[in-house]
Amino acid sequence: MIRYGLLTNDVNNVELSHDKDTVDELREMAKIRITSYQQRVANVYNRHVHIRIFHVGDMVLRKTFQNTMDMTTGKFADTWDDPYFIDDVVGRGAYRLSIMDGTQIPRARNASHLKLYHV
Repeated sequence: MIRYGLLTNDVNNVELSHDKDTVDELREMAKIRITSYQQRVANVYNRHVHIRIFHVGDMVLRKTFQNTMDMTTGKFADTWDDPYFIDDVVGRGAYRLSIMDGTQIPRARNASHLKLYHV
C-alpha cells in the first residue's frame, strides 16, 4: 500500500517516459551479455573438441554399433571393426571406406565413428 500511496499520476508518467527512453539501451545491454555468454560457452566446448582428420590411404577402425554387434559375446564384444582403408574424402568429416581386398563399403562414414589404426 505504501508504494502506491507515494506515487502520483505525474510521477508515474515521468517514470514511464524514462523507461520508454531507456528501453533500447537495456535491450542492447542484454544482447551484449547474451553474446558474451555464448562466446564463453563456445570457447569451453571447443577447448575439448578433438578434430579427426584422415587422408586417402590411411587405415582406420570403424566403431561397431549395437545393431551390428554379435549379441552372443555380451560385454566382451569388440567395440571396433577390422581395419579399413580410406578411399575418398566425401565432405567435411565424411569418408568412403574399403575393405582390405579393395571392396568399397556402400555408405560414407563420419569421422567421429572412425579411429586411426596403428600397425
